Amino acid sequence: MLRAFTHRLPQAFAACYARGRFLWHLLAILVTFLLVSSGFDWWFFEHTRSAALYPLIMLAGIGGFFIPVFASVGLYIAGEWRHKEKDLLVRAGTAVAQASIVALVITSIYKVFTGRTQPEFLTDFSATDMSHAFHLGFFQNGVFWGWPSSHAAVAVAGAVALSLVWRSAPVRAAAAVWAAVVSAGAAVGFHWFSDVLAGIIIGAVAGIAAGERAAARQP
Repeated sequence: MLRAFTHRLPQAFAACYARGRFLWHLLAILVTFLLVSSGFDWWFFEHTRSAALYPLIMLAGIGGFFIPVFASVGLYIAGEWRHKEKDLLVRAGTAVAQASIVALVITSIYKVFTGRTQPEFLTDFSATDMSHAFHLGFFQNGVFWGWPSSHAAVAVAGAVALSLVWRSAPVRAAAAVWAAVVSAGAAVGFHWFSDVLAGIIIGAVAGIAAGERAAARQP
C-alpha cells in the first residue's frame, strides 16, 4: 500500500506546475492580495466568529487531516477484499492519498516562507487587525498556521481526486460536502478567509494532478 501511495509521487508534484497549472498558484497569491488589501479578511473575521461554530471548527481541525488518511487506506484495503471492484477502489485510494500528500507538502512549503500570522483562535472578539501580518523569510511562523490553509487544500485535493476516479454521483456529493465542511470550519476558526480560498485553489490543482493520472490507469 505504501509503495502504491508513493509511486511516482515526484511526477504528481511536477504535474501541479505543468501545462500552465502554475498560473493557478499565482491566482491564489493574487486573490489573497485582493482580500487582504481590501480589508475583506478582517471583515469576515469580525462577522463569523461565534462559540456556536466551535463544533464545526473542531470537526474541520481534527478530521481535516485524519479523514483523508482513513479514506485512502480504507479504499485501498477494501479493494484488496472486493475483487470485482479492486481496480476502482485501489485507484481511488491511491489518488486520494497522493493528492493529499501533494497538497500538504506544497502548502507546508509555502507556509515556511510566507509566515502569515493566524487569527486569534476560538474567540469572537479581537481589537487588533492582524490580517495584514506576513513575516516573509524562512520558518517565521511554523507550518500549522498561516497561508495557505493545508486543511482546505488537503480536503479539496482528496475530494477532487476521488471524484475524477470514482464517477458516482453519491460519492462525488459526499466528497464535495466534506471538502466544504472542512473549508468552512477552517475559515471561521483558525485561518483567514484568504488562507482557505488559496488552499482550495491549490488543493484543486493537486487533486486534478493526482486524479487524472489515476483515472487514466497510470501506475
